[in-house]
Amino acid sequence: MKKLLLYLATFSLATVVSIPTQYVSAKQNDDSITHIDGNVQFPPTRWRLVRHTFRVHIPKNSKPVSQLSISVPPTVSWSNNLKDINVADDNNQKINTQISVSGKTILLTFPEPVAPNTKLEIDIKNVKQPTLGNGPVYSFSEKVVGSDVEIPIGVAWFRMY
Repeated sequence: MKKLLLYLATFSLATVVSIPTQYVSAKQNDDSITHIDGNVQFPPTRWRLVRHTFRVHIPKNSKPVSQLSISVPPTVSWSNNLKDINVADDNNQKINTQISVSGKTILLTFPEPVAPNTKLEIDIKNVKQPTLGNGPVYSFSEKVVGSDVEIPIGVAWFRMY
């Protein structure tokens, strides 16, 4: 029995030591395409009324962003109160944003374009979501300075716990 525990401990230690440190390191900031860095729901349960938070990364090799468009999934609704949407940078400084809503699309227009090498945090409060079924999937697109083309930048999916 002691030999079995010793072999198990040795195997566990060898496994932990062999995990490369690359899994722990952060992603390089060399990209040229804005992307969704992550999303969080608070509280992280099946509550009906929650807050959805999105992290959008504008890499240092990209163009400044003048507009973000968020397509809200048909399975969720929110208060449509523009004060329920907050946009801040990674230093938690509020970003000057003009917010408009058209149906299930939230349009975030930046009077001063958001510079490259910025991480945005977008909070949408008072989101009413289904308590059963698939989790909501938001779609994001952007417009960069000097272009009127809407560029898709990714999706954010919330799992139902």
